[in-house]
Amino acid sequence: MDIKKLILETALATLRIEQLTLANLQGSIDEDFVLAVERIYEARGRVVVTGIGKSALVGRKLVATLNSTGTPALFMHAADAIHGDLGMIGGDDVVLCLSKSGETPEIKVLTPILKQRGNLLIGMVGNRKSFLGRTADVVLFTPVAREADPNNLAPTASTTAQMAMGDALAMALLKRRGFSARDFALVHPGGTLGKQLYLKVGDLYPENERPRVGPQTNLRETLLEMTSKRLGCTAVVDENEKVLGIITDGDLRRMLEKNAGMEVVAAEMMTPNPKMVTADVLAVKALEMMQRHNITQLIVAKDDGTYLGVLHLHDLIREGLI
Repeated sequence: MDIKKLILETALATLRIEQLTLANLQGSIDEDFVLAVERIYEARGRVVVTGIGKSALVGRKLVATLNSTGTPALFMHAADAIHGDLGMIGGDDVVLCLSKSGETPEIKVLTPILKQRGNLLIGMVGNRKSFLGRTADVVLFTPVAREADPNNLAPTASTTAQMAMGDALAMALLKRRGFSARDFALVHPGGTLGKQLYLKVGDLYPENERPRVGPQTNLRETLLEMTSKRLGCTAVVDENEKVLGIITDGDLRRMLEKNAGMEVVAAEMMTPNPKMVTADVLAVKALEMMQRHNITQLIVAKDDGTYLGVLHLHDLIREGLI
């Protein structure tokens, strides 16, 4: 037996089956799908997602996706629900039940109770004629011709279908709510994704020193200013604190290579019209500017060019943006 061939053929067969499952799933984006989105959008309560076995695992992932995209949700295991966890469900909550067969014992016990309580029941099920398919108020149909398992037993294609349908539901709700990148940042404040969406230059540069010299400052004083402030640069400003230029370590080296004496002044060493940002620019945009121009510092200034400080590449590294 050629083991390598067996492995490759099995992997490719799995992907083909799941790809076909997803292609067929497009036919399930129908009026019931629209109704499910609308009823969840209009609900005053949360979405309570429930299921058992592998469907429960998919349900937990769906809850995480819903919560992070503007739809309050919680997970309730179907087995635990009929042993006390039904108290988690409020009168205004919508219940979304995931099941491939729609015939598991826990689902058969749970769904009539939910109907009696008056909660809207959405069934994500692979068989419309199943108990769940007949009982649910709205059906999200996730048909599967066969599992990717060669024995047609292990949930593979069926969980792929559930996962994709859940993502489609969450994204449709996101669009229906007009959930923006700023909204996303508000519920992801601690991660890198959130920082990319809310962290601004003004949140970073005030922690740094403010190296600055006048245009007539000599080489020795300029060097002392740069060394003491430890940012590898200094701004050159006029008497009104307006930015005239920047002097970096590289500018100093180039000047010394020319055997310049101590009488050389800042105006002769500086790079005029330096790259600058305002404090309200997103930090990730400042990073893009640094990378585009291959520099490690940016002058921070007001719109009128008044000097505020320096943003260093290390500030962005410290925040995990790189």
